[in-house]
Amino acid sequence: MTGTGWRMWAASVVMMVCSWLSYVDRQIFATLSVVILADTGLSAERYTEVVSAFSIAYMIGNPLWGSLLDYVGLRVGMLAAVAIWSLASASHAFVGHGAGVFLGLAAARALLGLGEGATFPGGFRTAMDSLPPNRQSRGIAISYSGGSLGAIVTPFLVIPIAARFGWRAAFLVTGALGLMWLALWATVARPPYLPLPERKPAKIVWPNFLERRFWALVCGYSLGAFALGPILYLSSLYLNRVFAVSQNDLKYYLWVPPAGWEVGYFFWGWAADRYASGKNRPVGMFVLLTILELPLAVVTWLNSPVLAVLVFFWSMFVAAGFIVVALRAAARAYPAGQMAMVAGLGAGTWSALVAVLLPLLGRWFDQQRYTETFLLVTLVPVIGTALWVWLTRASAPRVSGSRTAP
Repeated sequence: MTGTGWRMWAASVVMMVCSWLSYVDRQIFATLSVVILADTGLSAERYTEVVSAFSIAYMIGNPLWGSLLDYVGLRVGMLAAVAIWSLASASHAFVGHGAGVFLGLAAARALLGLGEGATFPGGFRTAMDSLPPNRQSRGIAISYSGGSLGAIVTPFLVIPIAARFGWRAAFLVTGALGLMWLALWATVARPPYLPLPERKPAKIVWPNFLERRFWALVCGYSLGAFALGPILYLSSLYLNRVFAVSQNDLKYYLWVPPAGWEVGYFFWGWAADRYASGKNRPVGMFVLLTILELPLAVVTWLNSPVLAVLVFFWSMFVAAGFIVVALRAAARAYPAGQMAMVAGLGAGTWSALVAVLLPLLGRWFDQQRYTETFLLVTLVPVIGTALWVWLTRASAPRVSGSRTAP
């Protein structure tokens, strides 16, 4: 460890800004969905298909960037990734009208998703490289928390811009923010803030999809945290269609659920450092998280938008716990030199699940089948935890050389 005091946290804080930027860039589409759908004529189902184009590319980009970052290094890899997605974000502003708008938006979202696939592999690898074992979960929380913070800020940032200049102008602003981050990362991604890797891998390591540890990560992370996707992408439509909340007034509600996500990262990061830092199988934490996620199933019983967003807040708080605990467990199962790949697998398979199920949920939204929607979203983590417990029941000992060893 080359940094001391505040310097050891600097790289994770800059990666927090990176994840903040990535979620501003991805949430702008959901935040402005009411006005975009009205302007373009897209249905909720077509809208979710555009979101799925992002999710599919994001699914591919996460393990791809994870392996590339482990090989080429964080400095160069993150500069390339953020440059790609900043251009993609700005390109939304130039999508035309008419029949081609769906393909234009889908292409822009896909390129954005491909670039943003580096966000969480980069943040996870940064925390593991720059912090001692007893602070790594909190480093993960810091690096990842920018995503929830970005989702909180996005309504207040982009809704006024869209109201004054149109929804297309908002995408130009987010593209410019990406260029500013590139200059910041070029300064910080070097000693004493970020240590150089001990040695460069001889070759790129690709994930093995047949291993039990891979599927355990999928079940703990992707199925456990699935609720993040539907809440992020559909809560604006739910509030608008069920409670008649206008596009302008959505900004007073949409920041609340991601605030639960933000708080959840730090709370569960602290809890994982305290109670799971030396455990290969934190079964108790997974079971607790599963029970805590159950209130989402009854959100449609509520007759107030305030109560609904509070349930969304709680659900995202719990989902953050699934991410932190699943990554902590996976980090003990994989070698230290594959940490970016581990994070890429988690985020990538989560995105794959969202890509598969979100169009179905969008169709149900068009049919006003909201109860079935949230029952399914609540059931997914239950299945995930049951499978994780089964897959890890005879797990191998901790991999030698892991940076998470106490």
